[in-house]
Amino acid sequence: MFKTITLYTNKLKQLQRFYMNILELPVINQTEQSFTIKIGTSELMFKESTTNAFYHFAINIPGNQFSLIKSWVNNKIPLNREGGQTEVYFRNFDADSFYFEDPANNVIELVGRRSRDLFGAPSTESFLNISEVSLTTYDMTRVGEMLQDSGIPLWRSTEVNPHALNFLGRDDTFIVLVPPGRKWFFSKQVSEIHPLEIGLADGKCLSLDGEGHLTITSSNN
Repeated sequence: MFKTITLYTNKLKQLQRFYMNILELPVINQTEQSFTIKIGTSELMFKESTTNAFYHFAINIPGNQFSLIKSWVNNKIPLNREGGQTEVYFRNFDADSFYFEDPANNVIELVGRRSRDLFGAPSTESFLNISEVSLTTYDMTRVGEMLQDSGIPLWRSTEVNPHALNFLGRDDTFIVLVPPGRKWFFSKQVSEIHPLEIGLADGKCLSLDGEGHLTITSSNN
């Protein structure tokens, strides 16, 4: 579902070093104001901003490599904990997750999908695609309706809960719609509204501004 994700940061150089040298993900484009990394079938761009912005996003990895990739990451940076644990199994999604943060305090989740295998040693190919992107807004009901009307279904419901996490998408890729002030799982960070852009594989572009207002356009129009 996710083709490109654009996030904003006031720590551009630190983030570029982190994703290039720590996670060893390929930088496919860079300027003085931005850089883009390749994450499987998705691309993640960070643009320079004066705002201390942070987000939550997740990356799919093969379920059979979960423990190996977790150990590889933990040898480089500390993992986040929740209740003394460093991982969690989500029965509803049949997936295991662990979490860590980058220099801008983005809460990153690696999701081991038990239905997906990749044989061989873990490598950059083990980062399959962007799985989840948070979208924080006060206007939960309206934004949820806009997303559903654009063809992105609400997982297991048609009515957005304005006080909770809402997953919109299919299979193993979701927009996580969340109100401000909610504590992120496995983190001390709480959700905040920050601008972002999401380019979908079907040509739609979702743009959230700094006030939490969503605009949806289509490159096919």
